[in-house]
Amino acid sequence: MSEKENPKRKIVVTGSNGLIGWHLRVFLFTQSDVEVVACDRVAFNDDQRLGEIVESADVIVHLAGMNRGDEDEIATTNVALAQRLVDKCREKDCRPHVIFSSSTHVDGDTKYGASKRQAAETIAAWAEAEDARFCNLILPHVFGEHGKPFYNSVVSTFAHQVANGESPKIDRDGQLNLLHCQQVARIVWEKIEEGFVGECRPQGMPIKVSELLERLNQMADRYAGGVVPNLDDEFNHRLFNVYRSYIPHESRPTDLTLHTDDRGHLFEAIRADGQGQVFLSTTVPGITRGNHFHFGKVERFLVISGKAKIRLRKVLTDEIHTYEVSGVNLQAIDIPTLHTHNISNVGDEPLVTLFWTGEHFDPNNSDTYFLEVEPSPASEVEAKV
Repeated sequence: MSEKENPKRKIVVTGSNGLIGWHLRVFLFTQSDVEVVACDRVAFNDDQRLGEIVESADVIVHLAGMNRGDEDEIATTNVALAQRLVDKCREKDCRPHVIFSSSTHVDGDTKYGASKRQAAETIAAWAEAEDARFCNLILPHVFGEHGKPFYNSVVSTFAHQVANGESPKIDRDGQLNLLHCQQVARIVWEKIEEGFVGECRPQGMPIKVSELLERLNQMADRYAGGVVPNLDDEFNHRLFNVYRSYIPHESRPTDLTLHTDDRGHLFEAIRADGQGQVFLSTTVPGITRGNHFHFGKVERFLVISGKAKIRLRKVLTDEIHTYEVSGVNLQAIDIPTLHTHNISNVGDEPLVTLFWTGEHFDPNNSDTYFLEVEPSPASEVEAKV
């Protein structure tokens, strides 16, 4: 069957450059039957472009919103965004499945919470009148890799500070309910697949602010001491990857200690509190391995003989970070999640590389998604706006 006979579903993501928007787009990139339209602020404010976007959409995930700044401006903006979206759908006589990102603040009495309630009511009224599908996704505190410190969440702020050697301070030891952005992305995908209509309230991990900071500090201390902390707990695993996302790229190489005596050389490649698996590979000159990314896998690359270049690129971005490594100067490179990466033999001899991953390989759930590090127009199927 041709693509024309079986067209891809077109999923529009408003607020596409925000934390949830970026994570959702990365997740949808791995789905073969989807075309993602990234609707950023410029596109949303362009009458003609927004009309084209909603008219062609099968699904609209409405993430655009304001949650920081003047309270009155926040309230006005969130309601206006929802109204603009449904007005454009009416104008174009289209009825996409709309999934709206709301917040548990709707249960309180803040202006932000009230604006989210009113925005949901605006979209719900349109959906009922037009016989369209509407999902009101009420989210708890959301966190994830590459959030903006001092903006997206206390997790982003604390992780950034700890990873950069600062000392976070707790203003109020409140209760959090934390849900990772990739968990949100999978929930959104489930609701799209189901054609879900109604209210959805996913639950996160309950944790005090003080406990969150304590966990981050413990992870950072272990990692600074050359040890990968125990990642058997799913929340700790996600939190550790978020922490690692704030480590500056220039600080990623880890120098190892080489012990030498008359018998030869010895070094410790890695130490972990939990499980892991070691692989050894040889690569002939001129060959590149990898060109893929992971959502959760923790990996270490260590060249023990030969010369190599390791390249990293954050998914859906263009900047490439390159590390030149060799068996002469032992340096380990830990690979951050949601970064496509590869390793190339740039020497004249076979390259010998030790790979460590913090989990046992499961061929049925490899958490490995092909994507060239060198970006090309066809490498990331995404409508740019």
